[in-house]
Amino acid sequence: MAARFLLLLCAAVACAAEPRKPNLIFILSDDLAQGDLGCYGQKLIQTPNLDRMAKEGTRFTQGYCGTTVCAPSRTSLMLGQHTGHSPIRANRELKAEGQLPIPAESITVAKALKGNGYATACMGKWGMGMFDTTGSPLKNGFDHFFGYNCQRHAHSYFPTYLYRDDQRFELPGNDGKGVGKTYAQDLIQQDVESWIRVQKDKPFFLFYAITLPHGRHEIDDFGIYKDKPWTPAQKAYAAQVTRLDSDVGRVLKLLKELGLDENTMVMIAGDNGSSFAPNSEIGKLFDQASNGLRGFKRGLYEGALRQAALARWPGKVPAGRVSDEPWASWDYLPTTLELSGTKAPADLKTDGISLASFLQGGSAPKRDYFYWELHEGQSIQAARWGDWKAVRNGPAAKMEIYDLKADANEKNDLADKRPELVEKALAIFKDAHVDHPEWPMRSQKQMQDVNKARKKDSK
Repeated sequence: MAARFLLLLCAAVACAAEPRKPNLIFILSDDLAQGDLGCYGQKLIQTPNLDRMAKEGTRFTQGYCGTTVCAPSRTSLMLGQHTGHSPIRANRELKAEGQLPIPAESITVAKALKGNGYATACMGKWGMGMFDTTGSPLKNGFDHFFGYNCQRHAHSYFPTYLYRDDQRFELPGNDGKGVGKTYAQDLIQQDVESWIRVQKDKPFFLFYAITLPHGRHEIDDFGIYKDKPWTPAQKAYAAQVTRLDSDVGRVLKLLKELGLDENTMVMIAGDNGSSFAPNSEIGKLFDQASNGLRGFKRGLYEGALRQAALARWPGKVPAGRVSDEPWASWDYLPTTLELSGTKAPADLKTDGISLASFLQGGSAPKRDYFYWELHEGQSIQAARWGDWKAVRNGPAAKMEIYDLKADANEKNDLADKRPELVEKALAIFKDAHVDHPEWPMRSQKQMQDVNKARKKDSK
């Protein structure tokens, strides 16, 4: 009896000595830009919860997205690869529903963490493959899914249906065109909170791919912006950002209520930079959307690539820190491996570098370069090494070179004066771009011909 008691006591002591793995939450907001938030300088839209998150954690001014549209940006985050290697390098719609799926051999953040005992879930918008394909979230490490699979479907905030895991359920009274009884974000937020409550006693990874504030700009209540002298679209956008803010605030409050606050790292970022041209209806009013930087969604200038990004982990992530050091969303996967003590899968292929030390107050990791490409129209490319930035807006376009330290707005092209930097950029482009049958480098004319052929084949 005494021996058995001693064994039980030793086991209890061993369990007590083993530190609990941290919970990991990544909130990916669809189209949230730096300048949408008060902590980045926005004056007209109220974001008290995210502003407080910045004060209690770290705000990043040079956190880069994977690229500047939905599917490839999400793929870069989940697979830890830049778009020169990623299997998805543009939005590619499939009929009747869904996007080009990530391949079966993909190793996602969720798949790696699940192998280390983590409960995993994705709520919001997936956009990397329907349930009957290799890209299904349920085939890529997620125990649970709730929301929209197809990003085309996610344009509606009053959809006629959503998915719980792979089961479609209807939303009577919604027309999918902006009118209805059920605002989808209400259900998605409820599912997030319910899932966290269920998982509170075990380590978990939550990928909260929230659709706010992506267009169409539909909201169930203009709230505090109802009487503003703005257009309906401007009121809706502001209300969407504030609704995002309040829902993130509810998650943070829940973590405190459950006693999980100090063991949970929460990060929030946009999936691209600014979505609006400076002279657009929304861009004109909320004039800090790109924080004064050049460019917006579907381009590769800094205003399109620098995402709004915050990290919070009480006692670990320094409070009130503002970091100007660069990092990229493809760093998230190796970061989660280090923080969770997860051994990297033998066949993992990542371009990322762990940010574990950086997030906890250290310096950003050194690297040879950052790289982006996009194949929405003509194939475009960009790279950054040190403070130098290269942009090429088409395979045959002139290379542009900028000194980001002296010219963050990318106004002064130095390519003609610094031919050696053009050669450096060309070498990086050659090294970073791996040929893929889906993503050859195409001119605008070639892309138009391909799109015409696709439309013809789909009829």
